[in-house]
Amino acid sequence: MKKSYAVGLVGFLTMALACTSSHAYEEISVVNGGSITGKVTLKGAVPVPRVFPLVLYPFGPFCKKISDGQGNVRLIEFSVDSSAGLKDAVVAVQRVEKGKPFAPLKADFVAIDCMFHPADVPDSEQYVSGASGQLHHEHPLVTVVEDKQRVSMLNKDPVFHNAQFFQNEKGNIILNFPLPVSTEPRGGLLRFEHGRRVVQLICGMHEFMQSWGFRVDNPYYAKTKSGGEFLIDRLPPGTYQVMAWHPHLKILEKEVTVPANGKVTLDFEFDSGEVQRPIYESQRDFRIGTATPHDHMLMPNDDRILMEDKKQGGQP
Repeated sequence: MKKSYAVGLVGFLTMALACTSSHAYEEISVVNGGSITGKVTLKGAVPVPRVFPLVLYPFGPFCKKISDGQGNVRLIEFSVDSSAGLKDAVVAVQRVEKGKPFAPLKADFVAIDCMFHPADVPDSEQYVSGASGQLHHEHPLVTVVEDKQRVSMLNKDPVFHNAQFFQNEKGNIILNFPLPVSTEPRGGLLRFEHGRRVVQLICGMHEFMQSWGFRVDNPYYAKTKSGGEFLIDRLPPGTYQVMAWHPHLKILEKEVTVPANGKVTLDFEFDSGEVQRPIYESQRDFRIGTATPHDHMLMPNDDRILMEDKKQGGQP
């Protein structure tokens, strides 16, 4: 019985390893590859920034260097140009088993000026010119990651932070580590649950320190910059499913056939009316130009309580 069990176990493990390796990405020389080009746009009104009053968070005097000058941090999550081009969308080709080289993705970050940044992002992409012509620090929104990837974070601020990686689809933390004031990086292993692709990085000390990651398993992806255009090249001829993703928007997916040495155009349009946030990310108050101070202070049943007070001669 024991020998039979052992033989069966070995057979199962061998088969499992074979299945795993058969689905692993294989690098080959692509001599007749095609390309996919297109644009990602946002239809409808651009969602307003979320507003975070610094008085609610520790070390506000230091973090005020990224404030709006009125004591708030305004988190801009949708960057759209005059042609409706959407920045920071990820376009990824699915289930590509072999193709061009897949260089390991970097997962090295820094915490600087109360923001999370990929460590290799140049200053030209961290600082942008505002409407007044002055430079301001732009919060990096999206990066591309892999499963079972080692994450490293160096805190360059003179204040304490905490890195929490949320599995966005379920709202649970899959990686969490403190970021004390130190010259040594901290980190851990990023493990996605099966079938999950989205992860959100939030500071446990400062909720406005937010970035997003999208998991890929092959090199055929692109992240849109200003204007929303993208290009994915050297793709072996064939028919593929291509998805487009942006934080707080439902993933879009289309099928496309790429001819040998050819180029196809594939556009994606998101609808701003379909923006959804998980419960732990909802924020009905402190939005620009929506709620009044009275709305902030009253709970849903407070109007009824005030009416009862007036009937009994009390002061509202």
